[in-house]
Amino acid sequence: MIKVTVWNEYRHEKHSEEVRKIYPDGIHNQIASFLNTEDFTVKTATLDEKDHGLTEDVLEETDVLIWWGHIAHHEVSDEVIERVHQRVLKGMGLVVLHSGHFSKIFKKLMGTGCDLKWREAEENERLWVVNPSHPIAEGIGEYIELEKEEMYGEHFDIPVPDELIFIGWFKGGEVFRSGCTFKRGNGKIFYFQPGHESYPTFYNEKIQRVIKNSVKWCAKTSNTYPTYGNHKPLENL
Repeated sequence: MIKVTVWNEYRHEKHSEEVRKIYPDGIHNQIASFLNTEDFTVKTATLDEKDHGLTEDVLEETDVLIWWGHIAHHEVSDEVIERVHQRVLKGMGLVVLHSGHFSKIFKKLMGTGCDLKWREAEENERLWVVNPSHPIAEGIGEYIELEKEEMYGEHFDIPVPDELIFIGWFKGGEVFRSGCTFKRGNGKIFYFQPGHESYPTFYNEKIQRVIKNSVKWCAKTSNTYPTYGNHKPLENL
């Protein structure tokens, strides 16, 4: 069983009737609902909980952390971000969704500005699978069609991904590196672009399948974390 924590800032759903109609129990609980299978054990955490719900104990018991944020990135404690950062380096998987690209944790791990072009115009998106042999693309087919999604466009200010899984195309003409993997320390990271709060993206079965696949791919391993600093010789000097 992969132990998953779904983190959501949980602000739009409280303050916007439009968003609340789509996600009445919050984006985090919608994601948790489709992950709640025989493959995963799932808990949720939100911004306004103590330590944003990401205590040392919670993170110690987390194999993969899913992150959704948008309007309150600046409210996330630097202390908690450092805690999450260290856990990723030591092997915890991280799945960053949609506007989580601008979260403190993603920026820290990428080392870049992570900015992009965006537009909210209810246009369709076609997510093309460009790495069909990758485990994250399993069961998806050649593309995912979304009737409405917020446009994210290039240039996306991230390092060159280790692997590119999806490229998104939007009706307005833009394209975007919509599914990217990275490795940092012992941890694996997957960024996935769809998931705007005012569209029902997380009810789409193929989007759900991608998130499930990515959690399995990112899952923490038993690999030994390296020892750093001053080191005694292995042989007699």
